[in-house]
Formats: sequence, C-alpha cells, structure tokens
Amino acid sequence: MNFETLVFYFLASILLFAGFRVVTARHPVHAALFLVLSFFTGAGLWLLLEAEFLAITLVLVYIGAVMVLFLFVVMMLNLNIEKMRQGFWDNLPLAAFVGILMAIEMTLVLTVVGRTVSTVQVSHAGGYSNTKELGRLLYTDYVYPFELAAVILLVAIVAAIAITLRRRPGTKHQDPAWQVSVKREDRVRLVSMPAEKKGE
Repeated sequence: MNFETLVFYFLASILLFAGFRVVTARHPVHAALFLVLSFFTGAGLWLLLEAEFLAITLVLVYIGAVMVLFLFVVMMLNLNIEKMRQGFWDNLPLAAFVGILMAIEMTLVLTVVGRTVSTVQVSHAGGYSNTKELGRLLYTDYVYPFELAAVILLVAIVAAIAITLRRRPGTKHQDPAWQVSVKREDRVRLVSMPAEKKGE
C-alpha cells in the first residue's frame, strides 16, 4: 500500500463521515459546515486523480459561492428546527428503502465496472496541464454541447430575472424617468398671502 492509497482512504473516510453528518446534524448551520468539509475532501480526491482544474473549481464555486450563500440564508431565516422535524420518523421507512436500493445499485455498478474496466495508472509528461487539455476538449470536440449548455443557462438567467421583475398589483414601485423629469412647479407651489397688519 503506497502513500497515495493511504491518502485516498484517509480523505474518503472523512468524506463519508462528513456526508453522514450532513444528513444527521440537528442544526442546519452544522449540516452546511459538514457539507463544506465534504467538498474540501472531494477536492482532495480530485487532486489525487490529477484533475486540478476540477478541484479548484469545486473549492471556488461550491465552497466560495454556493455554501456561503446557503449559510447566509440559513442564518438569516431563523428556521424553526422542531417544526421541520415533525414528519421525520414518518418518512424514515421510505427514505431507508431508497437509500438501501441506491447502495445496492452502486455496489452492482462498481463490481461490474471493476471487472470490465482496467485500472491502469496513466503517466503524463512533465509539462502536462490538465486545465489546458480540458480547454482543448471543450472548445474542439465538445464545442457545440458547451455552447448549447451556455445558451440554456442564459435562458434560465433571463427567465429568473423576468419572473422577479413582473409587475404585481398592489405593490409600490419607483419610476426613475418620472423622478428625473420632474420640474420645480410640480413640487413647490407659491401662495400669495396678504401681509398681516399689527393689531388685527
């Protein structure tokens, strides 16, 4: 057993523990922090597979952006944990059945793939860049699926903005064009009043 195998088992055990605690943690903030730990160990496993770009993307995108957003939302909502856990035991049998079924499927896939796929370690040259190779594949062999995915994401962004910007009846909103075009006569009215005499 070499050093890389020991590091793999170490990171995999931490990943399994963190994934288990994500599901079983009583507080949502603790669950989100365990999810951050699982992402870090997943990035370490990507580094072992010489996929540096995917590892740094996992850290920057999921930990740096998505999980920070999750933590802010969970902390700001002040969730009622006891109310959320009321139907936990009612759904446990179905969840356990689905979990056991998925574990059996993954075991079957790993045993079948282990027999058919050879696990030969591919050695690369000293100047090999995983990021460069990934970019070459994305913009040559998979350029049309990559552009299609980009268009789908653009449509999703535009749809999300359009949904949030729709006019709802009964809500107050500002009109910047009207505010800028306002004149002094629209805001101030001069009233001519006769001067009052002393003693009246």
